[in-house]
Amino acid sequence: MTDEMNNATRLLQEPQKRMAAATTIGMSALKPMLHFQVSMLRMWADTLERFTGNYENGLDETATAIKEQADKQRAA
Repeated sequence: MTDEMNNATRLLQEPQKRMAAATTIGMSALKPMLHFQVSMLRMWADTLERFTGNYENGLDETATAIKEQADKQRAA
């Protein structure tokens, strides 16, 4: 009777161990891909921030040039 219980508990634990091992292997395989995706997202976000900064600078320069040109026309 005790042997049957031990066999039953062993059979119940084996699938759990296999599932845990498979999960560990899967997560180990996914980790480099996730790191790559995160680095790509960071690079993309940095590029967008630079683009918006350049765009705002360009708008400011254009507005300043238009204002100076309008001032010159009024003075003339």
